[in-house]
Amino acid sequence: MLEAVDSFTIGTEPEGENGTGHEMSKNRPENSAWGGSPLVGEAEIFGSLGDRRGTSLFLGRFTLDEVMTVLEKKSLAREARRRGLWPLLVDLETGDFPLHRLRFFVEAKDPGHLVVDLKLREIVYDPAGKLPAPVSPPPFPCLFFEWLTLQNPREEFSENRGPLPGQQHPGLGMSKKIMDVFGFLGKVTHQAGLLASPAYFHNAVLFSRYFRFVNPVKEAEIRVIHRLFAHVSIKQMAWIVHLGHLKTSSGAKYEWKAEEQILPIRRDVKAVFDSRAYRDAVREAMAGFRFVVDGEAAARLGQGD
Repeated sequence: MLEAVDSFTIGTEPEGENGTGHEMSKNRPENSAWGGSPLVGEAEIFGSLGDRRGTSLFLGRFTLDEVMTVLEKKSLAREARRRGLWPLLVDLETGDFPLHRLRFFVEAKDPGHLVVDLKLREIVYDPAGKLPAPVSPPPFPCLFFEWLTLQNPREEFSENRGPLPGQQHPGLGMSKKIMDVFGFLGKVTHQAGLLASPAYFHNAVLFSRYFRFVNPVKEAEIRVIHRLFAHVSIKQMAWIVHLGHLKTSSGAKYEWKAEEQILPIRRDVKAVFDSRAYRDAVREAMAGFRFVVDGEAAARLGQGD
């Protein structure tokens, strides 16, 4: 399950990340991350990379030198230097293969200097029972992100820039570049998609710039909340949900429940989420959702009691 301790642990605000890993332009309001923009297309950086399986290699294929070369090509290393996150130290754990853990630290390999903590594995994902029958594809290969933390350990929160639920440090403000790297990684390892299961509501919202829920009913749930509270910032909405102030039409407390989100890479999988059947299923499910903000939280938002 994808946790969040960075405006990813995967989130972001203008010029920074709120703990979930999605960057917003400094000229946009905070809630602008509800919108979507396509993932930047990847160029083939290492056309000669083969399938060099081995437990000492990242995903059984890549040396740490090759990982660092990708970061240089995608300008992430340059951004890290510009933000004072240098020198970067890399730690790779492959003992729990097929689960791989890749961590980046600044200056020292200890928890107080952690910048990136990534746990992922290759899986074959079966969407049976979650997608409309006419378009549900057979099982397909994915990179599954079990954990992702992106944070700046050299920054602290302030009165004007508070945390999102689960955050320990502000985010990196580099989510678009990082998602570009993940998309490239998915392509060179011949995946059909990237898969995550966001543990926090705001992770799912921020991921929605790139990902869609496999289950169209879950996709509908997020879209309805966005439509009803488009005037509310992501940070406000994250705490409203986290503290139990969002209610369903029956008056029950809305509780975030994680489900799989996917960023399709392979053409046939993209076609599923662009299909009329999927879009119609989302639209029909949206008609069944109603939400309200209760009590003190509603008053703070200027909505009355």
